[in-house]
Amino acid sequence: MATETVSPACTGSSLLQPISEIINLPLDQVNFVVCQLFALLTAFWFRLYLHPSKTSPFIRHVVATLLGFYFALFCFGWYALHFLVQSGLTYGIMILTGVEHMHKYCLVVSLGYLGFCQITRVYVFDYGMYSADFTGPMMVITQKITSLAFEIHDDETRKNKRRRLARMPSLLEYFSYNCNFMGILAGPTSSYNDYIAFIEGTPCRRHADHQINTKAVGRHKHTDPSPNIEVVRKLATCFLSLMVFLSVCKVFPVERNISDDFIATTPFYAQVVYLYLSMLTTRPKYYFVWTLADAINNAAGFGFNGYNSDGSPRWDLISNLRIMDIEFATSFKMFLDNWNIQTAHWLKRVCYERCPYHPTAATFILSAMWHGAYPGYYLTFLTGIVVTLAARAMRHNVRPYFLGSPSHKLVYDIITWAGTQIAICYTVVPFVLLSVGPSMKFYRSWYFSVHIGCVLLAVALPVKPRHLRLKEQQKDLHQKPVASPLDSTASTDSNSNQKTKAS
Repeated sequence: MATETVSPACTGSSLLQPISEIINLPLDQVNFVVCQLFALLTAFWFRLYLHPSKTSPFIRHVVATLLGFYFALFCFGWYALHFLVQSGLTYGIMILTGVEHMHKYCLVVSLGYLGFCQITRVYVFDYGMYSADFTGPMMVITQKITSLAFEIHDDETRKNKRRRLARMPSLLEYFSYNCNFMGILAGPTSSYNDYIAFIEGTPCRRHADHQINTKAVGRHKHTDPSPNIEVVRKLATCFLSLMVFLSVCKVFPVERNISDDFIATTPFYAQVVYLYLSMLTTRPKYYFVWTLADAINNAAGFGFNGYNSDGSPRWDLISNLRIMDIEFATSFKMFLDNWNIQTAHWLKRVCYERCPYHPTAATFILSAMWHGAYPGYYLTFLTGIVVTLAARAMRHNVRPYFLGSPSHKLVYDIITWAGTQIAICYTVVPFVLLSVGPSMKFYRSWYFSVHIGCVLLAVALPVKPRHLRLKEQQKDLHQKPVASPLDSTASTDSNSNQKTKAS
């Protein structure tokens, strides 16, 4: 008897249906992986044959946009039209509204349209179908739309020189930025300035605090650095991540954490170990997707970020994760800073840096709204608020006592690594389970212990609000000793050093 199709609801191309049935994976996931591999090959061709020195930016924009929309149609069918509608609506807002409020309107409209599509997918179509879906690319497009709107607003109102925009993008440039084939399916988000510099072949932005070996750089200044070695390294990481995910994911299912038999018969210490292992095995699929997306951009020549001190090129301008820093994170913040890096930068730019009160809570809530309509997302990010506040209080109040000697620091790092991993796993379980019932069952099995402990720590070890800390820092900078005229040279050097440290 013929088996049932794994993913009958896929709205994309059915060309790869036989492969989907052979390897027993949903068709939409097969379409996604094949399109990304084809995008990787196309990226090499794009860099070699449509190099800025060989063709015009117009041709590069057109090819990148058409290929991107073709991949979107292949994966999602007519749902890909949402990408054009969302981009078109917000472009109209940028044209018609003033600079003073355009960033707010773009944020509300793009996030609102994304939310409408997410709610429709969850509650109208197939609740719980956690697979490749058309709202994933829309999440990245939302980031790009709002990033550009905020950059234009900041440029006009704050005269932001670091991300200076010379003009409003044309419609072609706007669609190319949002829907290019390198990032249409899995991102990552990038600055509009960086993308245009890549398309036009102008020098990439360099970080001011980045140390460069000028002699080593001089050997490469007349040629573009080759991304081939970096692409091979990232593809090897993708392959390893995929093998780990396919081999151990089913061995440690997350759902077992809420099994009645498992809870009743397993000692608590064993439940903690199993929780860590089960959540650890869910991460390699994200490592695979994001590292492959980064490799695609690098293969096209996008992502160059200057040179290391030894003269080797850096290709991490738009990288989305640092795996070793994630797995060995010794604080909640360190984990978040190295996980989904471009999204963290986006949240910081559009929310955290602009919210005068309770920026942490506001940022986590915005992140939950951006991720989707599943209740588990909101449980995860609401839990993340109290965990972040507790971790911040611990770091500010306890860490200084362990910095006296290397051995004490090592003990502190081991303890905080274990605590961070447990807190991350506890926080992220609802994100994987998606529903309220299973998530609350898990929390009850742990007696809400992490919630209670984090609230007690945040109350017992208070930290001054961010806006008060910033005021104190600004006050300290202004209260500098006045030097005599004879010490003017020393005073100038001191002020320069202070400004460098403050920046």
